[in-house]
Amino acid sequence: MIPVSDPPHTSVGPDTAVDEHRLEELIIEAQTALPVELSSLANRCASALGLDNALIYLADLQQRLLIPLDEALKPLPVDRSSAGWAYRTVSPRVADTDDGLIVWMPLVDGAERLGVLAVRTASLDVVRMRRSRMLAHLFAMLITSKRAYSDWLAARTRTATMLLPAEMLRAFLPPRTVGSRRCVSTAVVEPAYEIAGDAFDHSVVKNVLHTMILDGMGHDLTAGLTTSVAMAAARNARRGGGDLADVVGSVDQALARWLPDQFCTGVLCRLDAEAGLLRWVNCGHPPPLLIRGERVLAGALDSPPQPPIGLAGTLASAARQVHETALEPGDCVLLYTDGVVEARDADGAEFGLDRFTDFIIRSSAAGQRPAEVLRLLIHAILDYQRNQLRDDVTILLFEWHPQFR
Repeated sequence: MIPVSDPPHTSVGPDTAVDEHRLEELIIEAQTALPVELSSLANRCASALGLDNALIYLADLQQRLLIPLDEALKPLPVDRSSAGWAYRTVSPRVADTDDGLIVWMPLVDGAERLGVLAVRTASLDVVRMRRSRMLAHLFAMLITSKRAYSDWLAARTRTATMLLPAEMLRAFLPPRTVGSRRCVSTAVVEPAYEIAGDAFDHSVVKNVLHTMILDGMGHDLTAGLTTSVAMAAARNARRGGGDLADVVGSVDQALARWLPDQFCTGVLCRLDAEAGLLRWVNCGHPPPLLIRGERVLAGALDSPPQPPIGLAGTLASAARQVHETALEPGDCVLLYTDGVVEARDADGAEFGLDRFTDFIIRSSAAGQRPAEVLRLLIHAILDYQRNQLRDDVTILLFEWHPQFR
């Protein structure tokens, strides 16, 4: 089993010819194909490209397993398989089998890892590698376009029954990872099937990255409703062209009007991805952390306390304070809820802020991508507390890298 970029070049021969008419028919068919039909469609597309067959595997909700869309097959572990290596590193990997080769191609939509595509082929050259990559790109887009309305795809990537508060809140959550050539934002939430009051949001608008983390009061359906209303109000103001102060004000007003007895803490950020200017508002939440050069800049993003969202009208008459600072290339900003540092082991010892930031720094220094850093971190927190979290845990990390790498 070896990681690969592209195999040595070989000339195109008769066995690599493509039936373009057949391929066109399949691409047209893909537009109306049901999600459950994607497995069969992938095989036929592979055949049209001169490959043997193709299998689609999607990451489960907790990113521990790669689950095949073919229900007759068994899941593969993310941490102990060639398929998982391709997923973790977002790089192709080739494995020898008794009847040929398997090319494990990462399925990526934009910046988000979806799973992997297993492409079987009797032999491998630069043409077949390129076609395998093209096939992975095609099915990543197809999966993304169809999962928004497919209960089957949602159910296929679950390994437990989801509670109602989590079901409601997850309907509002964006993809785990978004980004552009200049920045990337990624997030994780646990407990995956019981989350109630925590939420995150991130969006790229032209050259501006908007991020938000919320922690609703309580741990029930009302808590989830509170953060859901907060996210909807923030998006409504953002899409209407409001600046950061307008967005926070809109969320304050929405909660005061519709859920006057509820509130949530949160941090809302706006990053100009061209200039590196970060603006943020902290509403009663743990302050963001700035990591630069493999160390935390203590207090860099601290700010005077402000009331939680939904309480501004009763606790303060002044407008929300917006703070700003200039980032440097490669800077990472961490937003998190208090459940992260307050997670306790069997002896009652907290996971703690130092352990939290040290894990991020060491994983990043080892070359892990932001999404993989958070996947490993959330699993470390779960293992520390033996998978019995006492509070919701949400972490959002965004990174500014103006020089695309």
